[in-house]
Amino acid sequence: MQDSQDPNPLIRALAVRTMGCIRVDKITEYLCDPLQRCLKDDDPYVRKTASICVAKLYDINAELVEDRGFLESLKDLISDNNPMVVANAVAALSEIQENSSRPIFEVTSHTLSKLLTALNECTEWGQVFILDALSKYKAADAREAESIVERVTPRLQHANCAVVLSAVKMILQQMELITSTDVVRNLCKKMAPPLVTLLSAEPEIQYVALRNINLIVQRRPTILAHEIKVFFCKYNDPIYVKMEKLEIMIKLASDRNIDQVLLEFKEYATEVDVDFVRKAVRAIGRCAIKLERAAERCISVLLELIKIKVNYVVQEAIIVIKDIFRRYPNTYESIIATLCESLDTLDEPEAKASMIWIIGEYAERIDNADELLESFLESFPEEPAQVQLQLLTATVKLFLKKPTEGPQQMIQVVLNNATVETDNPDLRDRAYIYWRLLSTDPEAAKDVVLAEKPVISDDSNQLDPSLLDELLANIATLSSVYHKPPDSFVTRVKTTPQRSEEEDYPDGSEAGYSESSAHAPDSGASPPTSSSSVPYASPKHPAATQVSPPPSAPAPDLLGDLIGLDNAIVPVDQPVEPAGPPLPVLLPASTGQGLQISAHLARKDGQIFYSMLFENNSQIPLDGFMIQFNKNSFGLAPAGPLQVPQLQPGTSARTLLPMVLFQNMAPGPPNSLLQVAVKNNQQPVWYFSDKISLLVLFSEDGKMERASFLEAWKSLPDSNEVSKEFPGITVNSLEGILDRLAASKVFFIAKRKHANQEVLYLSAQVPRGITFLIELTMVAGAPGVKCAIKTPSPEMAPLFFEAIETLLRG
Repeated sequence: MQDSQDPNPLIRALAVRTMGCIRVDKITEYLCDPLQRCLKDDDPYVRKTASICVAKLYDINAELVEDRGFLESLKDLISDNNPMVVANAVAALSEIQENSSRPIFEVTSHTLSKLLTALNECTEWGQVFILDALSKYKAADAREAESIVERVTPRLQHANCAVVLSAVKMILQQMELITSTDVVRNLCKKMAPPLVTLLSAEPEIQYVALRNINLIVQRRPTILAHEIKVFFCKYNDPIYVKMEKLEIMIKLASDRNIDQVLLEFKEYATEVDVDFVRKAVRAIGRCAIKLERAAERCISVLLELIKIKVNYVVQEAIIVIKDIFRRYPNTYESIIATLCESLDTLDEPEAKASMIWIIGEYAERIDNADELLESFLESFPEEPAQVQLQLLTATVKLFLKKPTEGPQQMIQVVLNNATVETDNPDLRDRAYIYWRLLSTDPEAAKDVVLAEKPVISDDSNQLDPSLLDELLANIATLSSVYHKPPDSFVTRVKTTPQRSEEEDYPDGSEAGYSESSAHAPDSGASPPTSSSSVPYASPKHPAATQVSPPPSAPAPDLLGDLIGLDNAIVPVDQPVEPAGPPLPVLLPASTGQGLQISAHLARKDGQIFYSMLFENNSQIPLDGFMIQFNKNSFGLAPAGPLQVPQLQPGTSARTLLPMVLFQNMAPGPPNSLLQVAVKNNQQPVWYFSDKISLLVLFSEDGKMERASFLEAWKSLPDSNEVSKEFPGITVNSLEGILDRLAASKVFFIAKRKHANQEVLYLSAQVPRGITFLIELTMVAGAPGVKCAIKTPSPEMAPLFFEAIETLLRG
């Protein structure tokens, strides 16, 4: 407090900065007077530091900030003669506005000129804050918009990528109001070089730039229409950069440059990265759909790629040719004979389904269409649902176009398989509809099944216009990288000053602000997001729910051989489910001096959590909870500090603690032991043990194709096969057990009958790519199940059998 009046301005600034970092509501009253002095300090360094402190104080106690007039002081600082003070005042007001439910900071024509003046003189990050604030300003008319853009355009030459992208965002927003086509054309020319320059930076910056450019070219393709060569992939580009460049090349492809683009795509289709090759082949098809004049050239390239006989290239080409047939019906059917030559090599569901669609759609032009479809029908029961549905429709089309004896027998077989033998409701319903149509009115069946289909359109500008507007307004933020609106992955709790019932929130946390990240997008790589465990407090007796701020210090080492978590990767927050099945008690109240802890490991949306319930049956409040895990076979460790609010006597709190794997591995053969230590400020360290079940480790990557399963089974030696009998388990419903296994990420591959026994083949995978190939043998309704597995890590078999027994018993 005394340091805030020190003669040295650096000391004064450090004093107010330190006070702002003490996030305790009870001392905020003592912070107000020094802060008000510092906001009016003679030294600009002190004023700019005090500006940020106001935003921190608002986060703790919004009512106090408004009552003491800090917001007005911040607005006054926008007129400050020091540009860095202006930038920090803008940054603080912008953050307060984001966290407030009512308007606090709006750029007006009065403040506009002050911000534009400060823009030229402040540091690069100050420029970003000011540009982001200016991008929300709506110019009164085209003349004002042109004037603003003219003063912002020099920022495009800045060395800092963030400044460039913020300037681009600002200019794009104002261009919507500019009516002069010459001015718009000149601005588009000026924006191209800085965007191209961003692509010479490191791969990570290139990726962010490309994700933003992807949005920009959807709104203003002319900006980079002549720069398509800069998006050609280099041999050493990371795969995520290559994928984004492909997307942009499709968007920029035109009749003028399509020959260059097709040469590039054809070259990419011979690369070694399979995913990239597939994307390149699909890109050729998308260009054909987008550009009618270039469709024939695109098909020629696809046919050349089919002739090189690389399996995955052929299959991807067939998939895109099916789309081209949909886009240009009755135009390129002459190539069907070439496609039929590759029929035997198809093993992927989407490629099979595409080829079957082509055969059914053009059955009258293919002499041996019935033979071709019959080759697929032999394996109908084992095919994926996607292929079965296409086979059903194609066979019906063949019968309606060629109602001869062969197709008539085929339709009987298919309809019987699809109605009697299948468990898939979609397939069964479609088969019954076709059956009813064919048996009552074949002409009506023709009108329905052979009806003219709508022509598909180009999907390269796939974003909805309103979503695109929102994303363009958020250029240079995570939103423009994820291509999702901020609300879909950030939850903001708007702060409203509390005028009454303050006694219900003695720690002031109700007037705070919380922000949690939800799932990351599936489009491309994304930056890491941080969080910690999420607490939920519930009193056993009627009382106010109490929530305290998260602990600021990391948990100290509680066990001698535990590894610290300073470098742990912190995953995405998950919402806590307060209600749910009771957790097993691991530390009873009789052992824990009144503290009872129940817990178990759980998996949710691909993330492992330790679900915990703390119950305080003692006579004193408990707080300052910390947790550590001993070394274990899977290296399970917390991904952040344990967050449990203060527990009053007679209350409980439930929390989900995110976990990471392979952090502190125990030597020796794998086992399920998980040793835990929990400490609080009032009691000694409590130790208890839990079990690690493989059920929480089974991942979504465990699904395999039938051919891959067979190949993997044959490749593993017999010494890697382990089996176990479960004589006391009875399986009454195969469908029920398969649903239960699938829910736990144990995926069905195939089934067969052996004498009176049912034999199921399944697959599962745990992290680090350890796969389990599973054979379950049983007689429905009779006791006894035999489980045989093949795995690269047979030492994990006991843990696997323990998990599978849990699932079989239900």
